[in-house]
Amino acid sequence: MSLLLQVSDPHFGTEQAPVVEALVALARDCRPDVLVLSGDITQRARRAQFRAAAAFCARLGIPRQLVIPGNHDIPLFDLPTRLLAPYRWHRQAFGDELEPVLDTPDWLVIGVNTTRAYRHKHGEVSPQQLARVAERLAAARAGQLRIVVTHQPLDVPEPTGEVDLARGHALAAPAWVAAGADIVMGGHIHLPFVRPLSHRYPGLARRAWCVQAGTAVSSRVRGELPHSVNLVHFTAGSAAARVERWDHDPAAGFRCGESFALTLDRG
Repeated sequence: MSLLLQVSDPHFGTEQAPVVEALVALARDCRPDVLVLSGDITQRARRAQFRAAAAFCARLGIPRQLVIPGNHDIPLFDLPTRLLAPYRWHRQAFGDELEPVLDTPDWLVIGVNTTRAYRHKHGEVSPQQLARVAERLAAARAGQLRIVVTHQPLDVPEPTGEVDLARGHALAAPAWVAAGADIVMGGHIHLPFVRPLSHRYPGLARRAWCVQAGTAVSSRVRGELPHSVNLVHFTAGSAAARVERWDHDPAAGFRCGESFALTLDRG
């Protein structure tokens, strides 16, 4: 069995040191094979914040990683950089590729950069991104768990959160599921949940799931929700996967708070 750790919205610059240490301990104990960092890596897209985030990822000791930017990873107040080189420090810390793809016998994970320098916080999926991701999904190897990662979500659990949906979601989600996506994974809303994508998109061609992560290590938690991350368990060729939400307990570190059995459509 292979293990993927999803960390989202750490907002380095607002990180809480005890939570950081607890997450490093979780990675040491569970030894994930893949790290997915689904955006809002920093609070204000400063060079030092990206350096701290990269050092944190190195400490996790996870052999493969996929990192995409969030809206906070584009400078807000430094307008020349925002307009001319919005991903400068992200690229320096995590490489030039803003839409990385991770392809192993167990996993096909496709990153989609939904951020835009001309927007404040809202994201979007362009027609070109929709087509490129669908083509890559259709070429997946048999037996892989096929995951698309965005920052701004393609589903939200509450009507008040609809404003946070990525523009273009209504076209992208059905197209990606039809092309083979099993999971659409994201962050941005600091609200963890797992549910079938058919809740929002009835009539999908296949069964697929939305997996959203909470706030990993930042002080920017939502209400009374604890810091949390997701662990995804999968064996190549299986028709099922398991997603666990791990919540931070100040007295005990990260502990499994809830587990979800995901049935996959392999027909």
